[in-house]
Amino acid sequence: MYAIPLGDDGAELRPLEPWRAAEFLAHMDRGREFIGQHIALPDVVTDLESSRSYLRAYAEKAAADVGRIYGIWTDGELVGGVLFRTMDVEQGNAEVGCWLEPAAAGKGLVTRAARVIIDWAVEERGVHRVEWVVSAENAASIAVAQRLGMTKDGVLRESYSYRGKRLDMEVWSVLAPEWRAGGQAH
Repeated sequence: MYAIPLGDDGAELRPLEPWRAAEFLAHMDRGREFIGQHIALPDVVTDLESSRSYLRAYAEKAAADVGRIYGIWTDGELVGGVLFRTMDVEQGNAEVGCWLEPAAAGKGLVTRAARVIIDWAVEERGVHRVEWVVSAENAASIAVAQRLGMTKDGVLRESYSYRGKRLDMEVWSVLAPEWRAGGQAH
């Protein structure tokens, strides 16, 4: 329905809706091992029905105003995405997440896409605090949080059980006044 340019390289941010389930599954298949290093998304999206179900759950979150999901496309191909895993507008809190297939890594796509949705959350929706929860082992995602001007709030030691291992999770955040003062907003 719409696309938001993410720069001069042809990258775009678009809603990731249930009718795109086959495209989402193909994207997940291309990046399954890489994406699955730190997040469970490839373990959840394994076939067309689970892909459709995952996207439908986010469509329902959007309808209830408690979450959103967006895809990142380059040259017409879905290569990653960003989302509001949770969003509580009344309390002014949201959690941003991301994923990317390996061919698209290192190009700043997640940082640019996250800026767009954080700016929307802060400026349009009045969200006060945006969190980024990341495995302490995921250096690339931590670097995105830093580029977004987020502050490391702390570490939740061994708080996430993933593929038989207990992972430390870092919590990063940015507050609306910091977002605006940091020049992150467009």
